Amino acid sequence: MTNKLRLGVNIDHVATVRNARGGLTPDPLRAAEIAQAAGADGITAHLREDRRHIIDEDIARLIGGIALPLNFEMAATEEMVAIALRHRPHAACIVPERREEVTTEGGLDAAGQHNRLQPLITRLNEAGIRVSLFIEPDPRQIEAAIHLGAPVVEFHTGAYAHAEGEAQERELRRLADAAALAAKNGIEPHAGHGLTYDNVLPVAAIPQLAELNIGHFLIGEAIFVGLDASVRRMRELMDAAR
Repeated sequence: MTNKLRLGVNIDHVATVRNARGGLTPDPLRAAEIAQAAGADGITAHLREDRRHIIDEDIARLIGGIALPLNFEMAATEEMVAIALRHRPHAACIVPERREEVTTEGGLDAAGQHNRLQPLITRLNEAGIRVSLFIEPDPRQIEAAIHLGAPVVEFHTGAYAHAEGEAQERELRRLADAAALAAKNGIEPHAGHGLTYDNVLPVAAIPQLAELNIGHFLIGEAIFVGLDASVRRMRELMDAAR
């Protein structure tokens, strides 16, 4: 194995199951602890405006209860910036968010929202929070990230994950080209969305990628094999790709 590819485990949907009936279980903090023991390098949690899964108390407990760095996914709003500044997570990944969507459906338009994003990113950077922009693997969006001063981009891999055959190969080349362009310009490239055991190897083999963030598949697979086994298997596949 060459340079290790980090695995961030998104625990949002542990909270989704909890919230379906209310109460305290299953506990996202316990999921984070299991993921850590199984080889995760970080934990990702998305605090949405409508609090449909992760809630404010989860963020506080995760910050205080895990040794792994927390990647705080957030919309570009004053409310979320204030929460990030209060808790000071390791990283803040700015994602697009629409109340009616089931999950994040695409990348942030960093190029089109430069004036709105710039002051928010500046405040997060000045607080020592590592800002990431969740974008499409597109040169225009990478250029915007450079101008905005974001040290990290996370490429939305949904188009790759949902494609087949030659279309998937094109999307893979697009991801590889974007990762190389970001790294060439001093931005650390990450990737995530829709990654599974079946499609992760080609993405994990892209040498410039430093981290993959995976959640829905791992939590779903945990229903059948347990979270420890599901994370360990993903860790094994990612390591094999390097």
